[in-house]
Amino acid sequence: MQLAGKIAVITGGSRGIGRATALAFAREGADIAFCHLDDAAQADTTAAEIAAMGRRVMHRNLDVADIGDGQRFIAESGQALGPIDILFNNAGINIRKNFEDVTEDDFDRIVNVLFRGAFFIAQAAYKTMLPRGAGIIISTASQTGLKGQPGAVPYSAAKAAIIGFTRALAWEAAPRGIRVNAIAPGPVDTDLVRQNSPQWRAAFEARLPVGRFGTVDEIAATALLLAGPQGGFYCGATLSPNGGDVMH
Repeated sequence: MQLAGKIAVITGGSRGIGRATALAFAREGADIAFCHLDDAAQADTTAAEIAAMGRRVMHRNLDVADIGDGQRFIAESGQALGPIDILFNNAGINIRKNFEDVTEDDFDRIVNVLFRGAFFIAQAAYKTMLPRGAGIIISTASQTGLKGQPGAVPYSAAKAAIIGFTRALAWEAAPRGIRVNAIAPGPVDTDLVRQNSPQWRAAFEARLPVGRFGTVDEIAATALLLAGPQGGFYCGATLSPNGGDVMH
């Protein structure tokens, strides 16, 4: 078990990539704290699956854009389970609009969830890791942060900010024993992607070299690599399992 005895905190952990990662980490021995936004039934189901593996688990309903709520979640996770070893910053949102139609409220909501919330939750977890000189922070970016995407300008910009944040923090954190990396998934079969039309999906799949969207388990496997001992030489990296949508 790669994560035996570890404590992992996951934002956006009730479904999609977050849920798959929570289950993957639990299978490898980690106890799990996760948060969700107004998704109690699915959160309970996810928690029950983790508990059935013999792992300790807790979850909270909160909006990561509320900095105080995020900080309290980190504190409560540590109090309930013990010192945090791994943070997976994964909470997500998108509002698809053409650039000229994006409102100030749209922009603030996307940036506050994807970047501002992730920044301050990472800071709260980081402060608990510093005294021990050990820890892992992984954040979910996106292939759109690498290449951009029409109809998703604020989303792409916020995800690009996550990549820059990861690189900058890694320089500070690595000498202090904390590894910081990111994952930039390509199109993955999640609720967020299913909000798009079948025509959009068919056209997107047709231009992917692998000819299909990814699965949440494939992204969770990348998170597990970065969280486990075999990921020890990754520092400030952004791994991008994206089916060939971005080649770099």
